[in-house]
Amino acid sequence: MARLLVYDAYENKVYTYANLRENDPMPYSTGTTLRVREFRGKSGSPVLWTTIAAMEAWNLTRRKYGRGIPVGYAFRRIWEGGHGTRSQHYAGVSLDVGQSLTQSERTAIYNAARGTGAWGYVEPLSQTPTWVHMDRRYGTPACSGTTAGYPTLRRAAGAATS
Repeated sequence: MARLLVYDAYENKVYTYANLRENDPMPYSTGTTLRVREFRGKSGSPVLWTTIAAMEAWNLTRRKYGRGIPVGYAFRRIWEGGHGTRSQHYAGVSLDVGQSLTQSERTAIYNAARGTGAWGYVEPLSQTPTWVHMDRRYGTPACSGTTAGYPTLRRAAGAATS
């Protein structure tokens, strides 16, 4: 079971979804195109978070691509590793997809993601040769050379772990 926090920038509110099962669809994703277990990835956290804008970007990409998109990696807590101290995965607004697909299928997903205009960043295929990375960034970038993002996150002394 997972507890999911979803930030709504339109209303400046956080909505809580408690007791989600791993096969439940992610709130704000269309139908069952993204399930909780796919969004969770390898994270062991009982609490997950994302934004409505990230789910809307997912929906647009999925519709534009026109078929299922396998998700290999999405949510991650900063202490679970994998991306150093700078990652949109920690903010719950990033998806790495298509790892099991052919290069032409990944290129089609990349083109669909870029074509939506909904993602803040879609990583060039030359930097991600076996997957497609897309994220919905806001504000000041954590990574230099990007146009938008979240500030660097660090776990503070005494911070809660759930």
